[in-house]
Amino acid sequence: MGLILDSSVIIASERRRESVERLIERVVTVAGDQEAALSAIALTELVHGLYRASTPAQRLHRQSFLDELLADLTVYPYTKETAMLAGKLDGEQRSKGVVLPFSDLLIGATALSLGFSVLTANLRHFQKIQISYPTT
Repeated sequence: MGLILDSSVIIASERRRESVERLIERVVTVAGDQEAALSAIALTELVHGLYRASTPAQRLHRQSFLDELLADLTVYPYTKETAMLAGKLDGEQRSKGVVLPFSDLLIGATALSLGFSVLTANLRHFQKIQISYPTT
């Protein structure tokens, strides 16, 4: 069992100026001692934020935080299996009139394909994907 960290959790931690070590401590407190990882999609979102930094100091801080995070966590790729699962989930939800944010769909499908849970600050974006969520 493992846990995919949604970018919302990481961004909130970085904005609070927490260290990566503190972020991981908080994850363990919420979800127990299990593998915490990133999806390649969440990494894309974090890199996007890095390049949207409004000041050089902010960009440097985000880069440092991301470098430390990547040294500590596995990044799971977006695979053919994940793509097939994401297409299935999206098709099923759209046939019910539900549109999932695309990046959240891909992050959720990554977690589901691995048998992992998702830790997110945006539970409403993931509720339609049948995966488990640690309670905060």
